[in-house]
Amino acid sequence: MGRTQSGSRFGRLTNCKFNLQCARMIARTADQTLKEYEKGFPVIALVGPRQSGKTTLARTLFGDRPYVSLENLDTREFARSDPRGFLERYAGGAIFDEIQNAVHLLSYLQERVDTSRAMGRFIITGSQQYNLREGISQSLAGRVGAVTLLPFSVEELTAGGAMNGQLDDHLYRGSYPPLYDRPVSPSAWYENYVASYVERDVRQIIAVRDLTQFQTFLRLCAGRTGQLLNLSSLADDAGITHNTALAWISVLEAGFLLYRLPPHFRSFNKRLTKSPKLFVTDPGLAAWLLGIQSAEQLAFHPLRGALFETFVVSEFLKARRHRGLGDALYFWRDRSGLEVDALFDRAGTLHPAEAKAGATVTDDMLRNLRRWHAVAGNAAGVASLIYGGTERYRRSGVRVLPWCDPVPEEMRA
Repeated sequence: MGRTQSGSRFGRLTNCKFNLQCARMIARTADQTLKEYEKGFPVIALVGPRQSGKTTLARTLFGDRPYVSLENLDTREFARSDPRGFLERYAGGAIFDEIQNAVHLLSYLQERVDTSRAMGRFIITGSQQYNLREGISQSLAGRVGAVTLLPFSVEELTAGGAMNGQLDDHLYRGSYPPLYDRPVSPSAWYENYVASYVERDVRQIIAVRDLTQFQTFLRLCAGRTGQLLNLSSLADDAGITHNTALAWISVLEAGFLLYRLPPHFRSFNKRLTKSPKLFVTDPGLAAWLLGIQSAEQLAFHPLRGALFETFVVSEFLKARRHRGLGDALYFWRDRSGLEVDALFDRAGTLHPAEAKAGATVTDDMLRNLRRWHAVAGNAAGVASLIYGGTERYRRSGVRVLPWCDPVPEEMRA
């Protein structure tokens, strides 16, 4: 997949033809993981942001089971008022969509699965970790195989023939499946997405009195994507308290919309930065929150580099989470300013990666990787530079990867 012409791992990059089947035809890398979990866990949990394709994937892979949406008010009331009677209707198994709306069902599911050795009977999906994670750990610990499904990865889009080969177009559009199965502009879709899902979900979890203030907070987070998180500065700019800013970030992170990339703890005798870096999990959403209205505008935007880094980190997360693997992802920065954008820790070997949006590789792009390699010594793994071009090669001991094939092989295993 290192080139946009023939020789790509998944074939030639082509334009997506907008039709209602396009997103459904794109295979997900989580498929294999979920089918493996079906053999070893009585309950399978598929979690991720709203509109990331969870329902489509669950119904495609497990279509022999009844589908039950807990967004439906009548269904939800039945599940809440008579959970045992509700589950009795689905004794043979079912897909329970948006389980966070009836999280108490998890305790009753435990009774069901503990009386049977059947694997893969129940599939649960959820778009909000805030209460779901606690419910799973308390009621279904050891009984659930969980996979996080984020929006489409470049790997998935390319294999499905839905990439157009243009970096700025991809950064502007983002990766949410609905943007690939209908003729809707990213600006219109993201506006309705934030209003219909993000704001509603946040209101259900925490009392946001001033919605305008919350919208301002969201946009300020987008303006800081790829930067060290300074909660005090963020709170001051949003006109809220430090604790409120922390609570809002936690809720948005629980909804898979923000991600805090932690710093790696290994010091190599250096004084390290202790603050995480803040990322919006999808570059298209970040671009919309920044007020970017077209790919042409994005190409000259001062935060294009930050959006590219956001894209690269999101691709790293997808490569791990869609395969049921832990993130093992960090960044590294010392007090002198030496930084690598991402650091993948594989059994103590640290593989650094830099994200540079430029289409031409220069020596300056490689400088931090070389300096970090000298500092890390024997702990250093293969260094990668992900850039805005389309060629794949090695330069001065660094693996140079194109934006259309941004994930190093060691992250996929």
